[in-house]
Amino acid sequence: MSRRYLVTGGAGFIGSNFVRTLLVGEPDSEVVNLDLMTYAGVPATVAELDEYPNHRFVKGDIRDEALVAELMQGVDVVVHFAAESHVDRSIAGPGPFISTNVLGTAVLLDAALRASVGLFLHVSTDEVYGSIAEGFAPETAPLNPSSPYSSSKASSDLIALSYHHTYGFPVIVTRCTNNYGPYQFPEKVIPLFVTNLIDGKKVPLYGEGLNERDWLHVSDHCAAIRLLLEKGTPGEVYNIGADNQLANIELTRRILSHFGLDESWIERVPDRPGHDFRYAVDSSKLRSLGWAPAQDFDERLEETIAWYRAREDWWRPLKEKR
Repeated sequence: MSRRYLVTGGAGFIGSNFVRTLLVGEPDSEVVNLDLMTYAGVPATVAELDEYPNHRFVKGDIRDEALVAELMQGVDVVVHFAAESHVDRSIAGPGPFISTNVLGTAVLLDAALRASVGLFLHVSTDEVYGSIAEGFAPETAPLNPSSPYSSSKASSDLIALSYHHTYGFPVIVTRCTNNYGPYQFPEKVIPLFVTNLIDGKKVPLYGEGLNERDWLHVSDHCAAIRLLLEKGTPGEVYNIGADNQLANIELTRRILSHFGLDESWIERVPDRPGHDFRYAVDSSKLRSLGWAPAQDFDERLEETIAWYRAREDWWRPLKEKR
């Protein structure tokens, strides 16, 4: 089936991986990729996507009402990744997070409603639930965001859902756990640690490293989104989780093990302000539709490390600019 997609944030980590799955999996479909190309938008990634004839890149801002209205014409599906997404950056300067994540989402939704788009999938985060002391947060759990980043995403989730409840507009919201894999900007923990070790540098670990996260490979996230585009119910929220909770110190040890190194390569740094202790979501609702992660964490971690070893041409210019 041929469709016209508008993907926002498709020059970033998760967005570009998703765009690539569409370009390969639906060669008769057109993918319009809207990205402002801020620090996390990588020109080298866009250049690779442009090799596909069904990819059209547009540099622009999701807050630009005229541009968004123009691009929305004839679109069948919107998949909205574009966001300011780094917690540390949101603590240092919340303004861009509130503007992009809240106002930008509202601009997109309004344009999509006016253009009678068939489906709008809003990509969010497990961080909107806040720290979960034990168990797993279902989609009905209260929202309890801690950082300016997660608060802005919780706000955008509610705006998206309001368009379904108020206008009957077909919106799906997804909330995913921590992603890793190829094309991830090297300020994030796994590519930061891996590229540091490639360069013979220590890895900076917050505090005692006891904070716990659930790690999902980006390809599994993309597979979940594609499934929800076909089988998801508008107006619903779907958690996407790997059930692979790891304390940060354990994650660090596993990365070091792949390099044959010990814990002397860890550099302890002061903990992040308001650092949530544990994220964990119940993804049984999504799994009931037939989704599950394709491989275990250690296999995918090894593949990810191999990718960064092979693709210094991609990540080294990004680290050198910082």
